[in-house]
Amino acid sequence: MTDKNVDRAARLETATLSDALDKLGIAGQCLGIKPLDQKLRLAGRAFTLTYAPAGPGGTVGDFIDDVPPGAIVAIDNGGRPDATVWGDIMTLYAHNRGIGGTVIDGACRDTHLALDLGYPLYSRSYSMRTGKDRVQLEAVQCVANIGDARVRPGDILRGDSDGVIAIPQDREDEVLDTAEAIDAAENRIRDAILSGMGLAEARKQQSYHTLQTPKAKG
Repeated sequence: MTDKNVDRAARLETATLSDALDKLGIAGQCLGIKPLDQKLRLAGRAFTLTYAPAGPGGTVGDFIDDVPPGAIVAIDNGGRPDATVWGDIMTLYAHNRGIGGTVIDGACRDTHLALDLGYPLYSRSYSMRTGKDRVQLEAVQCVANIGDARVRPGDILRGDSDGVIAIPQDREDEVLDTAEAIDAAENRIRDAILSGMGLAEARKQQSYHTLQTPKAKG
C-alpha cells in the first residue's frame, strides 16, 4: 500500500526539509549521520532500536525478522565507534526483504556489500570491530536518539547525500506542507536566475530571506 507522506518526503531534499523543520521549531536533523555513498537515498517509516553495554547473557538481537518491507531500521547505539551493530548478513537479509534502509547512531561494518547492493546504509562511522559481547539490544520500537534527533516508531526518515532528517509523525503534514512551499519558492528563484534576473531581485520576489524564519508563537 502506498504511503502518501513517505512519497512526498522522498521527492524533497533533506536541505529543504531541514529548513521546514527550522521554520516550525522542530529539531529533526540527525546530525553527524552520513551515507556510505553520496548516491544512496532512503525514505520510509522508522523501526527503532536502542543498544546498551552488554551484560550477562545479553545478545545483539534478532529483531530483523520483525521489520516490515519499506521500513527504515533506526538504531541508537549511543554513537559508539568501537562496537558495530550492523554487518553484511544483516545487509543481505534487509536488501532481500525490501527493507528501505538502515540509519545508525554508531558504527556499521562490512560496508562493501552495502555499496555493491546499493543498500541505503547511513551511520556515524564504520569499523571492523564487532559489537557482540560489547553491546546488547536494549529496546525495540522505542524512542531512539539518532544524531541528537528523537526518533519514534513510525516517524518518517528521509536520507540523501547531505544526511538524514526525522519528521515526527504527529507533525508530518505540517512539515511536508512547509517544505513543499519552500521548494516551490526556491524553484521559482532558480527559474528567474536562468531567465537572466539578478539573484538579489529573484530572492526579493520570493521573500527568500523569510522562508526559513521561525513562525511567531502565539
